[in-house]
Amino acid sequence: MYRFSYAEVIEDSSREGRQREFELFDRAINLMKAAEGKPSQSPEMIDAIVFIQRLWTFLIKDLGHPDNGLPDQLKGQLISIGLWVMRESDRVVRGEQKSLEALIDINAMIQEGLK
Repeated sequence: MYRFSYAEVIEDSSREGRQREFELFDRAINLMKAAEGKPSQSPEMIDAIVFIQRLWTFLIKDLGHPDNGLPDQLKGQLISIGLWVMRESDRVVRGEQKSLEALIDINAMIQEGLK
């Protein structure tokens, strides 16, 4: 029978959570790359924007939860980035912003930090 310490279980859980988040960012980035250059109301663009907004809605909610163990300063910075992503993606859907490059770049940076 295996015996694990609480710290080992928590570390595994944290590592698995980061891996899931990494995969979600990978999907979001791939959807945005596929939508780049398409009209703002194209199915590809809508799929990419809906996915990225859902992802960041979840992340912002999680970051704001009292049980989130990240340092407060980091949580605040990530929430600010998430709110920017939401505003920028809204601008894309409204046709005010044509390129997804900035959204792709910032999400790739966040994803890189999950490694």
